[in-house]
Formats: sequence, structure tokens, C-alpha cells
Amino acid sequence: MPEVLDAPLCLPPRPLHNAAHLQLPPGTCDSHVHVFASDAPLASPRSYTPRTETLAGWLTLAESFGIARGVLVQPSVYGLDNSVLLAVLAEQRGRLRGIVVIAPDTGETELGRLDRLGVRGVRINLRNKAGLGLEALDALAPRIRNLGWHVQFQVGPDAVATVAELCERHAIGGVIDHLAFMSLDPPGTALDELSRAIESGRVHVKISAPYRLRDTASHEGYRNALATLAARRPDRLLWGSDWPHTELFDTMPDDDDLVALSLAALPADTHQLVFAHNAEQLYWSN
Repeated sequence: MPEVLDAPLCLPPRPLHNAAHLQLPPGTCDSHVHVFASDAPLASPRSYTPRTETLAGWLTLAESFGIARGVLVQPSVYGLDNSVLLAVLAEQRGRLRGIVVIAPDTGETELGRLDRLGVRGVRINLRNKAGLGLEALDALAPRIRNLGWHVQFQVGPDAVATVAELCERHAIGGVIDHLAFMSLDPPGTALDELSRAIESGRVHVKISAPYRLRDTASHEGYRNALATLAARRPDRLLWGSDWPHTELFDTMPDDDDLVALSLAALPADTHQLVFAHNAEQLYWSN
């Protein structure tokens, strides 16, 4: 089928090295992880074709860098079928939380089951095929708010103000993936939009996946963006590895380079907040 032929196979993550023996702060939570099973049916159309990457690969990453906890995020290629994610949550009770993609009419009984398994939010995805759209919030927001869940948004910089407005309208928390895929060279008005969003007190931003953002070779834009956001609301920033780095087809970064960059880009006095405390409050407080 043409839509499947247009979904290229992702590169595998690079072997771990961590030659510098980098260690993340105690209690670090990786807020953005995907897993893929060998026999799980894939959505069609979809934006990419994943390789099989089980939790074992992430556990190796976690051991290497001292990551205590993680958050599994439902990838777009599985559509509304959260079975791979939920199976892993059931095996790792306590250490992992989950963000799912569900139908707007999902019933209270199912929502309660998901909550008991460790689900803490619903993902809206405007950037990938088979993602859930903003229109789903009218039905979902009141019910997931009662559970203490939030909404995770994979959107571009043009939608940041809309996300902030929706979170305010529905009185619900929001998390924006990957710095909203903003350009960092130069940032234009997107950085101001993100700053306003986190200053609202309802929105968190993930500082994950700098390789998805246009920047200089030295990542100067990423460093400047993190310094700006950390000066405004360090309590609204979340770190994530984005493992196993889906939708990369030509080059793949080294995980130790990514960890080193995030550690260096954030002021040292914000490390405990951004790597550990903020996620603790968001994903494990209920």
C-alpha cells in the first residue's frame, strides 16, 4: 500500500558507551520513552515503521546513566491500541508511568483500569499520522481531569498558544513534547510562546530530542533556549531521552552526547528539579 511504503524503517539506537561515566541526578525520571513489540500490528497510514525495541534496551540505558524511573508514551504507529505499553506497565509497576492514546468515548470503567495500571495522561499528536486530534479534548478533558491526569501535546510552535488556551479552558495540565519542535537557529517568537505557556502554571515543556530541532552544530540555540526557560520556570521543565529515537533515517545520535548536552545546558542549581522533582510531582503524586 502506498501509505505503508511512505513509512520508512527507523534506524536502531546506537550502542551505549558512556565512556565519561555520566550520572544523572538521584531520582532522575526519563519522561519520554517508546517501546515496540515484534508482533504488534501497526497503524496504516503511519509516519514511520519502527524496529522492535523492548524495555530491555531502555533498562540498559537507565542503568548506565542512573535513571530511576520512566514514562512510556504511546507511539503514533499503534493508534488506539495501547496493549504493548500496558503490558510493560503491568510488568514494571511502580517504576513506570504511561501516556496513552484513547478514543474520546472511552468509558469510566476503562479509564479506572488504566489509572490503576499507572497511566497518567492522554497524548494529542498533530505531527504524525494516526494521532489523536485536539477535538478529542472536549469529551476527554472533564473525565481525565477527575483522575488527576494531564494531556501531552506533540505539536509545532504554531500551536503553543492554542495548547495554553486549551489547558486554561479545560482547567487541566498540559505537557508539550520536544520544545514544540521549534527552530533554534534562530528561535523567532516560538521561545517567547513557550515561556508564556510555562508561566501560566498549567503547562510543562519537555527539553527532549534536540536533534529534532534546527540548530547550530554546537547546539548554541538549545543551550540558550534552556537557559531562558530555566530562568523563567524551572519547575515546569521535564527531561526525557526520547529513546529509541524514532523517525531518524539517516543519522542517529549517541545517548551519552544527548545526556551530556542536557546536563551542560541547564544551570546546575536546576538539575534536581528538571531531571527528578518535576516528574515526581507530575507522574507520581497521585
